[in-house]
Amino acid sequence: MTGPEETPVPGLLETARKLPQAPGVYLMKDASDQVIYIGKASSLRDRVSSYFVPSADEGPRKEAMLELITSFDVIEAEGEWEALLMESRLIKDIRPRFNERLTDDKTFPYLAITMRDDFPGVYITRNPQDPSFKRARILGPFTSVGELRDAVQLLQRVFKYRTCHLEIEEGDPRNRHFRPCLLHAIDQCTAPCADRISRQRYRDDIDRFTRFLGSRRSEMLRELRQQMEQASDARDYEKAAFLRDQVTAIESLDDREKRRGGEQYDWQPEVTVFAGDPAEGLRSLQRTLDLDEPIRCMEAIDIAHLSGAQTVGSKVCFIDGRPFKEGYRRYRIKSVGNDDYASIREVVSRRYRDAADGNELFPDVILIDGGLGQLNAALEVFAGSDVRPGMVIGLAKKEELLHVQGVEEPIRLGRQNPGLRLCQAIRDEAHRFAQHYHHMLRSRKLTGD
Repeated sequence: MTGPEETPVPGLLETARKLPQAPGVYLMKDASDQVIYIGKASSLRDRVSSYFVPSADEGPRKEAMLELITSFDVIEAEGEWEALLMESRLIKDIRPRFNERLTDDKTFPYLAITMRDDFPGVYITRNPQDPSFKRARILGPFTSVGELRDAVQLLQRVFKYRTCHLEIEEGDPRNRHFRPCLLHAIDQCTAPCADRISRQRYRDDIDRFTRFLGSRRSEMLRELRQQMEQASDARDYEKAAFLRDQVTAIESLDDREKRRGGEQYDWQPEVTVFAGDPAEGLRSLQRTLDLDEPIRCMEAIDIAHLSGAQTVGSKVCFIDGRPFKEGYRRYRIKSVGNDDYASIREVVSRRYRDAADGNELFPDVILIDGGLGQLNAALEVFAGSDVRPGMVIGLAKKEELLHVQGVEEPIRLGRQNPGLRLCQAIRDEAHRFAQHYHHMLRSRKLTGD
C-alpha cells in the first residue's frame, strides 16, 4: 500500500481535492501531455481524488494507467446528462489509449434519432448500422447503457419525444382511434400516435432536443426565452406558455437528477416487501427476461374470491418502477364461479381488447399472479390475436418461481434478486388492490348497501 505522497506525481491528490463538487469530465494525461483516459463524474472532486488515495483500486486494466498519470484537466458540466454527452464526444475525437476498447468495440450503446420519420423517435441501440436507422442522427458511443437510458428518460420529461417503435405517419386515419400509451398520461410524450400533436410542432420539439444535445443548457435557455418573448409579442400565447413550461422543465433538470440519486422508494403504505431503487429492479428483470428494450411500463393482474363468491379481478400499473394510480382498474367477475383460470381469461380479455386489435400498445411486461396454469390461461386469450404482447410472466407464491412465456422451465431467482423483489412488490400490490375490492363487495352484501 502506498501513501498519497507516493502517487506518480506528488500533489495530484491535493490538487484533485480542490476540484469543485460538480459534474463534469476529467482528462488524465501522461508525461508528454497526451490524454490517455477520459472519464465522467457526478462530482469531479470525489471521482478524480479516488484515483490517488492509498486504497485506490481501479482494476487491472487501469492499474497500468495510474503509473503514467502526471497531470489532469477537468471540464465542468451543467448536469450529469451533459457530462455523459461530453465524455462521448471527447472520446470519439481524442481516442485516448485507455479508452481504446470503447472506440473499437461495436457493442457499446449509441443514441439514434430517426430524423427521416414524420415523427422522429429517440432510441438506444448497439447497432447503429441497422437499416432502420438509415439517415438517423447517431450520437455515441457511450460508456454506460444504464446512464444513457437514465439521460434519455430524464430529457424525455422536457422534450416529450416518443421512444416507441410504432410507424406513425401524418394524416393516417388510424391515428384518430389509437389510444396513447401511459407515457402520454404522465406527460412524457406528446402522443403523435393519436394525433395529439401536429407534425410541425413535434419536429420543433425534436429540433430543440437535438440542439440541446449539442449546446450548453444556458445557451438553450437564452434561445427559448427569446422565442417565448417573440411568441408573446405576436400574441401567440399558447406557444409562449408552452415555451415557458419547457424553460421551467430544463431549469429543473438538476433537481431531478439530485432527487433521483438520493431517493429510496417505499412504494405504498401497504407494500413493505420492497424498498430500494426501482431502476435497479427493472434492469435486473430486463436481464433475466433477456429483453432488448428497457422496461418502462408493467401491469399486474390478480383474482380474489371467497369460495367462489364475490369474485373480482384487479389490474395495477407501474411506470418506471413506481405505481401509477390512474392506471389501476377493478373488475367484477360475473361469468364464472371459483375458476381462477376462467377469471384470468375474462380480466385479460377485457383489459387488453384494444391492444389486441392494434388500437393501443401493450405494456412492456404483463405479470400474472400465479404459476404455469394462470400464465397459460392469460396466453390463451392472445393466441388468436394478430397483435400480441411482448412479454407475459407469472409469479407463483410460496416458491416464488418466475414462469415466462415460451420457456419450459421456471426461473428460480435468489431471494434478494432486485428483479424478483420488484415483481413481488407489484404482484403484492395487485393482490392488495383485488382484496380491497373483494372485501368492499362483501361488506356491501352483508349490510345490504
